[in-house]
Amino acid sequence: MADQNLIDHLNEILKHEWTGVAQYSQASFIIEGVWREVYADKFLSDAKESFGHAQQVGDKIVALGGVPVATRNEIQQSRDLQEIFTFSLAFESKAVEMYSKAIELAGDDKPLVVFLEDILKEEQDGVDEYTKLMRTSNANSATTQALKSA
Repeated sequence: MADQNLIDHLNEILKHEWTGVAQYSQASFIIEGVWREVYADKFLSDAKESFGHAQQVGDKIVALGGVPVATRNEIQQSRDLQEIFTFSLAFESKAVEMYSKAIELAGDDKPLVVFLEDILKEEQDGVDEYTKLMRTSNANSATTQALKSA
């Protein structure tokens, strides 16, 4: 059996990924207006990515001799697109932090490190994507405000 601290940390990651499934699904449900067609599928895709990560991490916990958790953390939700982006960026940033710590805990177990690094890369891609979306959203807000003033 692997180090209990590592298994416990992987279970915290699993809770985080279960939270992502719920939070991104909820965002895909409640997004309305002109941005629904653009972002509902994006949020649903992010929910599916979190579910995939949950499957991988849950399987790894069992392989290491642990028992995967079946709970999640509280989700953050809003009808405001900018706020959803903010929640999503924070979620992805937290995932990067958690996977980075798991890599440290994995130590010299190279296959486990590679497994975690593969997921870490996807999480960092999420940070990058939401960072860019927030920039676009700010530009779109300025454009919208300018059109309203005209």
